[in-house]
Amino acid sequence: VQLQASGGGLVQAGGSLRLSCAASGSTSGFNAIGWYRQAPGKRRELVAQIRSGGSTNYADSVKDRFTISRDGAKNTVYLQMNSLKPEDTAVYRCNLISNAGTSWGQGTLVTVSS
Repeated sequence: VQLQASGGGLVQAGGSLRLSCAASGSTSGFNAIGWYRQAPGKRRELVAQIRSGGSTNYADSVKDRFTISRDGAKNTVYLQMNSLKPEDTAVYRCNLISNAGTSWGQGTLVTVSS
């Protein structure tokens, strides 16, 4: 499985961005797909994840601001990010977990200016 992420960029605090992650190849046995982020000098953290049954989970720091969704027909997962804060600045990577293993997309940089 290959994951192609897009949608990062520079935005002012309070603004919005939408990240997309398109999966190509066999996604059979899909278990979960989500977004991780890593800021300079910090550990990678799970931002949001959606499971095959549709349940979602979010980092506490992004609850009520970010929304993860999935378009199964397009094999694409989205991360709608609203009310962005400077502390959301990081490289965001999508991650897919399936019966075949774990796949990572390339990172997309999100920069939030104050």
